[in-house]
Amino acid sequence: MDAKQNLVLIDTNIFVIDLRYKRDVCYKTNQAFLDKIANKKTGFTTIINLLELCGILSFNLNEKQLTELWFYFQDRYRVTVLPVPDLGTNLPAIRIKEIFNLLKNRTSLGDALMVSVAKSHLAFISTMVTWDNLHFENIFPGTVLTPEKFLQ
Repeated sequence: MDAKQNLVLIDTNIFVIDLRYKRDVCYKTNQAFLDKIANKKTGFTTIINLLELCGILSFNLNEKQLTELWFYFQDRYRVTVLPVPDLGTNLPAIRIKEIFNLLKNRTSLGDALMVSVAKSHLAFISTMVTWDNLHFENIFPGTVLTPEKFLQ
């Protein structure tokens, strides 16, 4: 990819709004962001985000739909999931001390796991996009923007 492209780490809540909350006040902005990322193919997310998304939607999807989400997620959104989402592999090595240090800074376990995996597998990305930008300001080692700010 062109080094000048703005590669972004996308948080789970972006995908949740797209798949579950079509009447959300942020839906149109969210959709515009996802369309822009898909067209440029500059979006990334972690396997933790994909697992979190599947967990959230597991209450509303049947087993076939959940499996399809897992296997077609990257194609649907034209994003790259790292590490590669393979049901046959184990989660990447998790550094407990790093996770615990994030927890001491009032970070949820899911956010701490995601940031840890991102630092290991997506260190080349310096921008994160989330609707919960305040949650990540002091824990993500780069710029944290909302989709609205990203689109400006």
